[in-house]
Amino acid sequence: MEALTRLPEAAKPLISPVKSGKERARELEALYGHLLPNEIIKLAVEELFPGDIASVSSFGADSAVLLHLVASVDTSTPVLFLETGKHFDETLSYRDELVSALGLTDLRNITPLPEKLVTDDPDGLLHKTSTDACCAIRKVEPLARAVVPFAAWFTGRKRFQAETRAKLPVFEAVSERIRINPLAGWGSEDIAAYQELHALPEHPLIPYGYYSIGCMPCTEPSSPDDPRAGRWKGKSKTECGIHLGGLDSSLDSSSL
Repeated sequence: MEALTRLPEAAKPLISPVKSGKERARELEALYGHLLPNEIIKLAVEELFPGDIASVSSFGADSAVLLHLVASVDTSTPVLFLETGKHFDETLSYRDELVSALGLTDLRNITPLPEKLVTDDPDGLLHKTSTDACCAIRKVEPLARAVVPFAAWFTGRKRFQAETRAKLPVFEAVSERIRINPLAGWGSEDIAAYQELHALPEHPLIPYGYYSIGCMPCTEPSSPDDPRAGRWKGKSKTECGIHLGGLDSSLDSSSL
């Protein structure tokens, strides 16, 4: 793992006015995509998006790393958690443990719209017939609502996690907002080393072989070499949709 350093005090390039989120994301990537995770987070929180940025967390297998980095800069940074109603009890307990341990002061539990559950998933079994529709109701739409107040947000995605993330940039556009992936370039060894260095608590399901943890009905144990193989096992689905085009569409919707 690269050594964590303080952001240089030298004057930083100014971001020029741009016409679209994609143009701004490209400019940010060119200027700052090479920085270390702690530098990226500090820059984003204090200079690029002061008071206008959040962190999205699943409180999953390695969520403690990003949350620790964010808390090291500003413990009042809003943390958005998609409370789908389908999480493992262990994940909810881990959420509470991490929030307390890291001193995070603005956890926001984002839930699905009650009326959508009544009309589209009245028995709570939609995941058995359409995982995409279930994710749309319980994750994509709620996240779109949650990020509306912000210009940018952090995620803990990393390139090594899946083929769909192999070319993941640090800065990317979601409609006109900016999604920031400070840990994009880190490998599993970097994550493990950081967790050990800072004695971060481990998700209680990891000892049972859960290396990528989402909603209970769609998560099974997997190999540490292919952690996401335990998500939606037996299906071609590899992403819930919050990091794909569905979120762009929801943010562009006139209902938001």
